[in-house]
Amino acid sequence: MSDRSAAPAPPDLRDPWRVYAFVNEFVAGFEALARIPSPVAVFGSSRARPEDPAYALTERLGRLLAEEGFSVLTGGGLGLMEAANKGAIEAGGLSVGLSIDLPSEPVANRYLGTLLSFRYFFVRKVMFVKYSVGFVIAPGGFGTLDELFEAVTLVQTRRTRPFPIVLLGTAYWSGLVDWLRATAVARGAITAAELALLRLADTPEEALQHLRPTKGSP
Repeated sequence: MSDRSAAPAPPDLRDPWRVYAFVNEFVAGFEALARIPSPVAVFGSSRARPEDPAYALTERLGRLLAEEGFSVLTGGGLGLMEAANKGAIEAGGLSVGLSIDLPSEPVANRYLGTLLSFRYFFVRKVMFVKYSVGFVIAPGGFGTLDELFEAVTLVQTRRTRPFPIVLLGTAYWSGLVDWLRATAVARGAITAAELALLRLADTPEEALQHLRPTKGSP
């Protein structure tokens, strides 16, 4: 008896038509974000509560960025994304969210001057990388790590212009950086110069020092 479970699935003839949905999202994103001056993308856990010390740290970062003339760009969700947007909008700055349609995270935060919603992760990632003049990575989980390593890979391989990638919170990130140095660099998987693309900052003020040279960049 043949094993029908091993038979390949028939092709989904709808796939080519999804290109139009991709294009629509790209066009909407390009039109909106091209008008945003000096956006800094801030990533971090959506699960952090306001009483978490990282929340106050990220809120202060958003405030300082706005006062310095940067726009603050986040995933539009709760937690540390909310903190960055809150700091920015309360300081009178531009606060932008690029949300993703996920059943587990249906709520956008309430501190957004502009909200763009995306269905496709890869389109949303293009928006962050194309328009941001820098990334700040606050403490977070898999989604935050995904954005971190996507960005550093694109800069490493010169598929995008170089921009600062700042890890906010040495206590949170030093274990990862130490492992990369002791294991990945030691074994030749990456170079010390490539590891140096990641910049550690304990305070929002330190993060801002890394970002200031990029102000006004495309």
